[in-house]
Amino acid sequence: MIRVFTRLLSGLVSRARAMALRMRGGRIEGSVWLRAIEIPRGHGRIALSRGTALDRGVTLLVSAPARGAPVILIGRGVYINRHTIVDASERIEIGDDTMIGPFAYITDHDHTHGDNGRPASGELRARPVRIGARCWIGAHATVLKGVSIGEGAIVGAGAVVTKDVPAGAVVAGNPARIIRAAI
Repeated sequence: MIRVFTRLLSGLVSRARAMALRMRGGRIEGSVWLRAIEIPRGHGRIALSRGTALDRGVTLLVSAPARGAPVILIGRGVYINRHTIVDASERIEIGDDTMIGPFAYITDHDHTHGDNGRPASGELRARPVRIGARCWIGAHATVLKGVSIGEGAIVGAGAVVTKDVPAGAVVAGNPARIIRAAI
């Protein structure tokens, strides 16, 4: 009985979070499952598709201007595990039925040193990131700007992806290297 009540309450809280995101301009297609996620700004630049599930501690960080087309696009049936950060200034697209492990970091930009030599005081350099459908991104993996990960690819835990990953390939390491080519 307690388990049923807990699931019911969890569902109601998730719906309330989705409604709050919609009210702030977020684009949500159908029902989604939102645990205690963080969206500090840029709610209107986020698009979540039907069946998306974002677990506790997931942060969707938008560094783009407040108005315009979505810069974080999450496909149908995507699951993003705990404490993952998706940090977008240009565009991050995650394809349908992709799973992302806990503590992953996905970004489409980095900072440069400014004239004063201080870190992150220079210009922001951005290039879009695309993660194809049915991918599996392991725990603590990092995906950096300009990377495209092909459909069905697997990124091993702790990998740092700096270059494109072909569809169906398995990559691991820092920097990530192909350990198994597509079948």
